[in-house]
Amino acid sequence: MEKPLVSKVCIIDDDRLYVSLVTMMIKKNSFANELLVFQNGREALDYFKNAIDDPNEILPSIILLDLNMPIMNGWEFLKEIQPYADKMLERDIKLNIVSSTINPEEVNRAENHDIVHNFITKPISKDAIVEAFLN
Repeated sequence: MEKPLVSKVCIIDDDRLYVSLVTMMIKKNSFANELLVFQNGREALDYFKNAIDDPNEILPSIILLDLNMPIMNGWEFLKEIQPYADKMLERDIKLNIVSSTINPEEVNRAENHDIVHNFITKPISKDAIVEAFLN
């Protein structure tokens, strides 16, 4: 078995089909050892707020965040996670937006956010995942 590109990936998305496809792509290509999946920003925020200060917790090095979700959407998650942005960057966590939007204002807004590493357009490809994981 090949060595994975990263140890842990976090997917924050309520679309079960998308999550299933990305999970299959990551596992099939051995991109990561472990996956964390949250169906909305609130669940993910609760996890990161509790785990970010735990030195024994192996945090995901890659986050794939959808923008449109119920309960807490991606924009709200970005706002609420901002106080933890420095700690996330210190722990080398790369937050990638994955969205079906082609609205240039939303793309620009996301790309100009401090903790956003990359904007990826759905449907996500294997090449886009590799680029997000390596760069």
